[in-house]
Amino acid sequence: MKIELRLFASLARYMPVKTCSNGDQTMEVAEGTAIIDILRRLEVPLDKVRVIFLNGLHATGEEILKEGDRVGVFPPVAGG
Repeated sequence: MKIELRLFASLARYMPVKTCSNGDQTMEVAEGTAIIDILRRLEVPLDKVRVIFLNGLHATGEEILKEGDRVGVFPPVAGG
């Protein structure tokens, strides 16, 4: 099944090379795949992940993905 994944800011370097012009990545994942499984597969350091969104809603990473789901992953951010 296909899902859309976007890694933001410093996490963007873990995206596979093939991306769409808007930065989204459509990925093939197996049925029963959780968000955390994808992050591990891409070797994203989990201690660098601060916020995960699934279809625009806050997620824990343990959610099982469905066809067409959209995932956004953010690192900690600071500003002032």
